[in-house]
Amino acid sequence: MAELLHLLPCRHLSAKPWNFTALFSILLRSSYCSVPAQNKREDPQGERAGKWLSLPPFSPSIDSSLISKEIAGQASLEKREPITALKWVRRCCPELPMSLIQKLFRLRQVRKQSTIPKGTIIENNAGEKQIRRVSAKSAISLGDVILLPVSSEKSTNQMGGCSCSDDEINFIRRLELYKDSAMIVINKPPGMSVQGGVGIKYSLDKLATTCLKYNNPEPPRLVHRLDRDSSGVLVLGRTRISTSILHSIFRERTSGAVSHVSENLKIRSRPLQRKYWALVIGTPRDPNGLISAPLAKVVLDDGKSERITIVNDANIEKFTSSNHALTEYRVIRTSIQGYTWLELLPLTGRKHQLRVHCAEVLGTPIIGDYKYGWQSHKKWQPIACSTLSTKYENIPIKKLPFGLELEGGSIDEKQPRLHLHCRQMVLPDISVALKHLQSESSNYNLSKCEKINLVAPLPLHMQISWDILGYDS
Repeated sequence: MAELLHLLPCRHLSAKPWNFTALFSILLRSSYCSVPAQNKREDPQGERAGKWLSLPPFSPSIDSSLISKEIAGQASLEKREPITALKWVRRCCPELPMSLIQKLFRLRQVRKQSTIPKGTIIENNAGEKQIRRVSAKSAISLGDVILLPVSSEKSTNQMGGCSCSDDEINFIRRLELYKDSAMIVINKPPGMSVQGGVGIKYSLDKLATTCLKYNNPEPPRLVHRLDRDSSGVLVLGRTRISTSILHSIFRERTSGAVSHVSENLKIRSRPLQRKYWALVIGTPRDPNGLISAPLAKVVLDDGKSERITIVNDANIEKFTSSNHALTEYRVIRTSIQGYTWLELLPLTGRKHQLRVHCAEVLGTPIIGDYKYGWQSHKKWQPIACSTLSTKYENIPIKKLPFGLELEGGSIDEKQPRLHLHCRQMVLPDISVALKHLQSESSNYNLSKCEKINLVAPLPLHMQISWDILGYDS
């Protein structure tokens, strides 16, 4: 500052003309100076305390939507648009609401940490880190790190951990089917909510933060959802980048299926495959097929409850919007008692898609689905099977944590539980793909990314029903 004041004209002390070159040099130097996070003039409440949430360093190769398309063999990563600070925050933090992100930029609470390049006017400081405010539309360069106030994560992160005992932590960890640096996959038990809400004390998103974080700096994040009463394969991302890529893969599966309705979907390459098992009442007319039926939400007369229904030409005027839904199915086994085991492959991801398609399109509601198959359950009669009494009578009844009750609910009960289970999922190996993408010298072809095959054992009530109907698992 003293140097700058010396160059400014002084009406009474000197008539020396301004040195514009030197003045410009000093001003430019001040705009590029390295500003530590403890600089009180920038943000006394934020930077002085060092309370920043650092996003992953910017890498042009890490574009979740393009990565998911290249994995499916549909796009090239060379076709990129310039990435702004806003786009990078949205890509790294898919769980943050857009309104909050825009507010942070509007209030100038977002920073960018970058390295001073060589060849600048401040050559002596080349290689040092500088922190500056950044606008939403500012382009970012390779290696730049975006910093958000840590309060943004605290105010919106619904995955705040909860207090768990050692037994509870071990119970959740025993659900693991697979774990690597990019994701954790668990076998969700029936009766446990995936997300928190009104009246929900325990949910997997919060439990995962406490029980499945391990030594990772970031908590696991949900990639998709399962109904509370269903079970099976559930995927969580372990970093913001891997979660964003997995989100894009799930979205690409849905949008890709809808845009290729007329094609033969069975032979089309899919980066993501999901297979559900369901025990239904009755038998479909055809042993296999493709269900293509749009779905829409209906609010019931009480104004609080809602359900999903099929949209057809007769009632299409009643709905302002609907979502196309596609499901492949095939019969696994039929029984003389009039029940059928189905394998269901959802090509889109709509709420209650499988339950509605089974009940309203195939006319075979899933056992234990009292929302969409209540009429069929009015005449429900449990199936007595004395031969299984000795097989399961020696299983000790344990008191499970989180209020779970996994005993009972098979077809020999008066009130069976929902028989819908995400049995299998095939996913690209995101951890390997990310390692190659973050290597500048790698020419890895994402379309040849290896797949991970995940299989979840049936829950106890479905396994008992399987045994009652006389099948060998």
